[in-house]
Amino acid sequence: MTPTEPVYGLVLSGGRSRRMGRDKALLEHNGETQLARAVQLLERHLERVFVSVRPDQAPDPERARFEQVVDRYRDIGPAAGILSALEAHPRAAWLVLACDLPRVNDETIAVLLRQRSKQPFTAFRSSRDDLPEPLCAVYRPQARELVAAFIRDGLVCPRKMLIRSDTRLLDLPDPKALDNVNTPEDLERAGFRAAS
Repeated sequence: MTPTEPVYGLVLSGGRSRRMGRDKALLEHNGETQLARAVQLLERHLERVFVSVRPDQAPDPERARFEQVVDRYRDIGPAAGILSALEAHPRAAWLVLACDLPRVNDETIAVLLRQRSKQPFTAFRSSRDDLPEPLCAVYRPQARELVAAFIRDGLVCPRKMLIRSDTRLLDLPDPKALDNVNTPEDLERAGFRAAS
């Protein structure tokens, strides 16, 4: 049975892009940034979409175009954005999407929404190792306490959180949909460039 709470979108854009050497959210393909593309994708499926940012990123002109959830936590990676969103709107479920997944498409999002369950987490199985993919997943309201407890215990990896929790795992409609762009080599293969 599909849960009835509203689902908001959260595009994670707060990473430091160390492996890429430049801001991945601002990489462009066909004249649009990865950030804008991800927001527009989620907007086609959800009533509200937010961008997750670190406090120092909030004034960035590209990020400032969108509603934001500003991280309340430091130095814990994507878990900061996820928990901050769960706390900001505790009655909503969140479809979390990393901004560096250019192959995620409407079908991927539609399957995730249609097949989300009453479990705290719904995620796709990685086509590489069958483990949960936490950065294109649904986090229901009850996930807030679980994520907070993991962080208090020193576990900040979202993938490990989902592995250790009651997570519904789905098969990807396209096995390459969750391939990300993390390095300059990935960037070249995907045909992206830095925004000017």
